[in-house]
Amino acid sequence: MLMFILIFIQGFGPFKEFLVNPSWKAAQVMIKVTYFCHVTLHRHAFCQMTLQALKEAGLGEKFEVHSMEVPVSYVKTQQIITELWQSLQPKFAVHLGIARGSRVLLLEQSGRNRGYKDRDVCGFCPKSCMEGGPEKLHSIINMRAVSKHFKDTGMDVLPSADAGRFLCDFAYYCSLYHGHQRAAFIHIPSSGCLASADRLVPVLQTVILTMLQQLEDGEE
Repeated sequence: MLMFILIFIQGFGPFKEFLVNPSWKAAQVMIKVTYFCHVTLHRHAFCQMTLQALKEAGLGEKFEVHSMEVPVSYVKTQQIITELWQSLQPKFAVHLGIARGSRVLLLEQSGRNRGYKDRDVCGFCPKSCMEGGPEKLHSIINMRAVSKHFKDTGMDVLPSADAGRFLCDFAYYCSLYHGHQRAAFIHIPSSGCLASADRLVPVLQTVILTMLQQLEDGEE
């Protein structure tokens, strides 16, 4: 039985038409800020937060949650996520990204090390995320099992095997690599009813709680 879990929730910064990235907005709305930590990575202050849903599920006393906005930059994303795992050493990390054109929540099972094609806001595109790293890394969480949990609820939550070969895929692989696969990536929709924060946030909370319960069950 796990006695304490430090988890981390990450969203991305502005990109193209998204002056406020919906992934970061969702991360902010989803959690209640309780007080600021004294932890700083690359001059980005973390906020310590609690999920009300965790307490309602009887898990609130076990979790400490941090959240952060990461710029749409390969170099900065790698620096921040690497230092996140080295400094905070969370038990689990949840990364959020926007899926343009999607109307459903996508739970990414794996991240890829190579094959990136699109340039970031700095005009840069790397050949790989981790030189010498495996081609693909899978999350410790079974995303298909998580999605099945929502099959009969009417919630649009689906597993995915392709995180997109851009910053989302890059950040996910980096986190899986440094976190020994204790990470998850959730692509949130850009259209449909779940594009509304009021509808999206409760679903995200339930999805993350389901992942955390699966993580905890695996430790017993």
